[in-house]
This record gives sequence, structure tokens and C-alpha cells, in this order.
Amino acid sequence: MPSTKLLRGLAPLVSRSARPIKPPTTCLRLQQTAAVRHAHTGAGAARLPASTSGLRPRLQPAHHSWNHQLPSSRRTIFIQTENTPNADALKFLPNHRVLPEGITSPFIEYLSPRSTIAAPYPSPLAAQLMNIDGVTAVFYGADFITVTKAADANWAHIRPEVFALITETITSGQPIVNVTERSAADGADEHDAEKDSLCYDENDSEVVGMIKELLETRVRPAIQEDGGDIEFKGFDDGFVKLKLRGACRTCDSSTVTLKTGIEGMLMHYIEEVKGVHQVMDAEEETSLAEFAKFEEKLRAQKGEVPPSTVGKGSLDTVSG
Repeated sequence: MPSTKLLRGLAPLVSRSARPIKPPTTCLRLQQTAAVRHAHTGAGAARLPASTSGLRPRLQPAHHSWNHQLPSSRRTIFIQTENTPNADALKFLPNHRVLPEGITSPFIEYLSPRSTIAAPYPSPLAAQLMNIDGVTAVFYGADFITVTKAADANWAHIRPEVFALITETITSGQPIVNVTERSAADGADEHDAEKDSLCYDENDSEVVGMIKELLETRVRPAIQEDGGDIEFKGFDDGFVKLKLRGACRTCDSSTVTLKTGIEGMLMHYIEEVKGVHQVMDAEEETSLAEFAKFEEKLRAQKGEVPPSTVGKGSLDTVSG
């Protein structure tokens, strides 16, 4: 018969062998890892153990995309800028149509704050742009916006505000231009380009038709690249009357563009054309006259004698 001491020594061994064996924890970890790997491939997401279903976040089904989670009204745009031959004009391309569909005008130009609220094309964006200190004009092409500043203004201060206003208008979905009916109280010259002056008219003569075709196909694309546009004002006594718009309206090289470029081309292809005359607004003529007086005053202060007239017979053409 075994002794009590031996039995007492065997008791701990018996009690240890009687305890249930715990499953190794590594198996559960392997199961969790395998389940997560299957979940990333779109399958096996439901195979996670019930005890771990609340520990890890469930992945969205594969057919869901971020576009469904973003608000439908939010847009992202990329605004590109281009320099123009006019140092005081900058061209903005918002990658978005600017002029509303269906209007006959190829462009809209705002030269004063009043014109931005006048019929038939009031524009809240143009009104905000004209309120920027230093901005003197806003021009809308089909897919671009040209902003003209004063000569003493700085683009470093104006450009960020223009970017912000254009971005806010387009991303919010607001119309850039509103189309309203003109009332009798509205001036007739607020928006001259209600109709495209280069469109074919059955009442035009053959010469006028050829002039319009050349201006439409050869001249207008180049001027639009420079942030402006051109208007045909008539053909009298062999001279074509044209009006430059946008960045070309206040450009120092506009006279050179008319004479060496447009005039030379029209005279080359159409023998009836004798020359080109630039048509200016009354305000532009007044400003040019004031500028000429200012230059004359400066020359007088420096002791220089200004020419009395311009052209043939003036002091500029008298030989020594």
C-alpha cells in the first residue's frame, strides 16, 4: 500500500492533468489575419468569427465609390491665366463656359459698374470684379474672362481677388450672366454687341461679305487669343471701320495691329479696300485728348516744342 506522502506528491500531478487544455491563441490570430486578407479582396468579409466582429471596422462594399460620398453640388475647377500683349489686361480661363447658351453676342464687355447691372446682360460676377480696387473693365468671351486694370494698379493685389470671385461663382453654380429684357430707360450703348457684327447679312454687298469673312476666319481667332475681340462698324469710301474690344481696346500696340496686320491683309485680298479706321467711344476719344494735352504740357516743361498738328505738313514730317 503506497504511503500518504507519495499520494500527496501525486495529487498536484493528477489535478493538473484533469484541467481542460486552452486552445492556443495563435490560431485565433491566424484566423483574424486570414479574414482581414479575404476582406481586402472583397470576399470573406462575413467569415470573421462572431467574437471578433465588433473589434474591427467593416470595409465598404467594393461597388461604393468616393463620388457617392461627396456632395453633388460641390465642384472643383482649375483656373488658368494667360498674359496678353496689353500689360494692364490679364486673361482668365476657368475651364467653364462663360457666356450663356443661345445669345447672339460673341462677347460682353463691362466698362463701368452701372453696365454690370444694366439689361440685357447683367452680371453679378462682373459687378464684384469691378468693385476690386484698380479694375477698370471686365470682358467676357465664350470661354474666358479678361480683366483690365488701371496703369498704377498692381496685379499682385488684384489677381488673388479675381481668382477667389471666379472660383466662388462657378463652384456655387450661380450663373455668370443673366439675360433680361431691355427697357426704354436703358441706354442703347451699354452693350453694343447684342448681335455679332461679323454675321452674314443678306443686305450686305459682295465686298462687305468678303471683309466679314476675312475678319471672322483670319482676324478674330488671333484677337481672341489675346483676350479681346473685334467689331465691324461699316465700310465707307474704301475704308473699313473697326472697333477693338477687351484687352486690345486699351493696348498700346492696337494701332500697329490695325495698320500692319488687319489693314495689310484686307488690302491684299480685297482691292476695293483702301485702309482701316479705328472707331473709338466718346470716352476713349476724350481720354486720348486729355492724354495728348498732358504730354504737351510735359514737353513744354522740358523745353521741347510739340508738333502743332499730326500727319502730313506737321513738324514731325518737315525735313531739316
